[in-house]
Amino acid sequence: MTYAVQNFTYCPPTRLFFGKESIASLPTILEPLGRKVLLVYGGGSIKHNGIYVKLKELLSNFNVV
Repeated sequence: MTYAVQNFTYCPPTRLFFGKESIASLPTILEPLGRKVLLVYGGGSIKHNGIYVKLKELLSNFNVV
């Protein structure tokens, strides 16, 4: 089976949250958007500084891929 490649532009809206412990509101913010979450990160500092573990805990009710 072959697929035709189509050009497209995707421009998602962006919301930035700042402040101490603002990460704790992430599940509430994501809830209306669906159950699947894609984490994209670089060289691994997210795991070294502990944020990855915290995110996995906060998003335990989501399908994190």
